[in-house]
Amino acid sequence: MLRSRLRAANTAASPVLRSLRGTPGEREVPLHVWALDDSGDLAGGLVGHTWASWLHVALLWVADPHRGSGLGSHLLSRAEHLARAEHGCLHARLETWDFQAPDFYRKQGYEVVCVIPGYPPGITEYTLTKRLG
Repeated sequence: MLRSRLRAANTAASPVLRSLRGTPGEREVPLHVWALDDSGDLAGGLVGHTWASWLHVALLWVADPHRGSGLGSHLLSRAEHLARAEHGCLHARLETWDFQAPDFYRKQGYEVVCVIPGYPPGITEYTLTKRLG
């Protein structure tokens, strides 16, 4: 209920958000990409959503035995392709911590647009974006 009230208030206040009404970009659409290994176990996956011409990658994980194999790059590339082809996305965004994968995402063409030191204490969070296409 709170979310719908905030959305209504934001839409009333923003001509940009009002212009999304009735368009495919108005709704958040889940986007998931999975990879199984030869035995059918989960080797990696990506969970995100599309909204207003953006792909938001919420989670990207690759099992230890598959790290360094290119699987993470494949999952991300597949999600970007689906976001562009099926949802008309022009941009992607994600967050990562300093000990996770900021360099991996830079290699995939993402640029750091925000750095939050101490979130949580002792860790730095990065927000990265990429123009798709």
